[in-house]
Amino acid sequence: MKLIADRILKNRIYPALARHEARPYTQSWREFGQHWPWTIPFRLQEYCDAHGITLDIVSINDVASDDLAYYPIGIGFFDFEIDYIALLPDLVMQKLSQGSVVLLFYYHEGDNPRRIKNRLDQLCQQHQLNSQCYRFISGNSAAKNIPGFVYFPDFEFWYFQRNLECTPVQYSGPRTHDFTLLNRLHKTWRAIAVSDLHRHRLLNNSFWSYCETGELGNDSPIEVDLISRLRWDTTKFLENGPYFCDDLTQQQRNDHSLLIEKFYSQSWCNIVMETHFDADQSGGVFLTEKTFKPIKHGQLFFVAGCAGSLSLLRELGYRTFDSVLDNSYDLIQDATQRWIALREAIAQAQPQLPKLFELARADIEHNQQLFLSNKSQRLNTLFKDIHEQYR
Repeated sequence: MKLIADRILKNRIYPALARHEARPYTQSWREFGQHWPWTIPFRLQEYCDAHGITLDIVSINDVASDDLAYYPIGIGFFDFEIDYIALLPDLVMQKLSQGSVVLLFYYHEGDNPRRIKNRLDQLCQQHQLNSQCYRFISGNSAAKNIPGFVYFPDFEFWYFQRNLECTPVQYSGPRTHDFTLLNRLHKTWRAIAVSDLHRHRLLNNSFWSYCETGELGNDSPIEVDLISRLRWDTTKFLENGPYFCDDLTQQQRNDHSLLIEKFYSQSWCNIVMETHFDADQSGGVFLTEKTFKPIKHGQLFFVAGCAGSLSLLRELGYRTFDSVLDNSYDLIQDATQRWIALREAIAQAQPQLPKLFELARADIEHNQQLFLSNKSQRLNTLFKDIHEQYR
C-alpha cells in the first residue's frame, strides 16, 4: 500500500490537514485531537510498525501521475461542520482530479458510518469530485455494508500497544470475587444498567465502580420506565454516588498502560460496560479496549454493548464461552429486552462462576494467545478490503 504525505518527520506521517504544530514522540504529538480540525496521527502506521508490515510512504511531490496512492487522513472527531475537502492542499486536489490519489480516512470511533458517507458524498458533489475519490476506515462494523467503507477493529490494536508493558494475567488458583465491572464516565444507559445490577445484589462480591455522578437523562436506548421501579432506583443510585474500588485519579483510570492486577487475577468474570449500547442508530457494533482487557487478562466476560458484539468477536477469531454462558442476549435487537436478558444471564452464571471458569479455561487461553499474537494477517486483510473497493 502506497501512502503519500505532505510532511514526514522522524519517519512519521504528519497529520493531514492539521494546524497544530508538534514533533513525533512528544506529548504535544498526542494532542492533535484537541485542536481544530481534529485530525490526528495516522494510527495505522503505528500498528503496521508494531506487527511487521512495511508501508510505502513517499512525499506527495514524488508521486507519478500514473501511480495509485492513498492520502491518509486520521480523524479524531468527525465534525459534520467541517469541509474536509476544502482543507486539502492544492497538490492533493490536483492529483485527486487526475485519479492518481485516493483519500484514505481513518476513524477509530463508532459514529454512524452511513451519516458520514452522506456528508462526504455531499462534499464531493460540492467540489465536483467523484464520490469514488475516497475510502473510509471505520471502527463501526456497519461500515462493512457501505460502498467505499471498510471496518477495522482499531481498539484491538490500540490496547495491544498501550498495554504492551503489562504482563498478561495468568490463572493462579481460586479467586475471591465474582465480577469486575469498571465504569469511569457517566452515561444514562450505564447508570441504568449498573444500578439494576446493584439493586439485584449481583455486585455484592465484586470489584465495581461508577466514578461519575450525573443526571438520569432521556438519551438511553434502555427504556428505564419499562422495568419496574428502575427509574426511582437509578435516581437514588446516582444521588448516592460516585462509587470507587480504587484510589486512582480519573486521569490514571484513563491510562491504559496501567493495570490493577487484582481486578483480573481475583475475579472470575468481567462485565464489560462498553462505550455504546446502540452505536449511533447504525445497526453496527463498536468494540473498544473495554472488551479487550478481559480478553488479554484471562477472564470470562459478558458484554453490555451493541447487539451483535459477541458475533463480531467470533468473526475476529475470539471465543465467547457459548457452551457455558447464556449468550442469547447478544441476538436481541431491542435494547431494553437485551439488557433484561443480559442481567438474567449474569444472575444465572453468578452461583457457579468457578465451575464455569474451569470449563472455559481452554477458550480463555485461546483468547489470550490470539490477542497477543502478531496481527499482520489482520492488517493485510484490511489492505485487501480497501483495494477491492475498486473492483
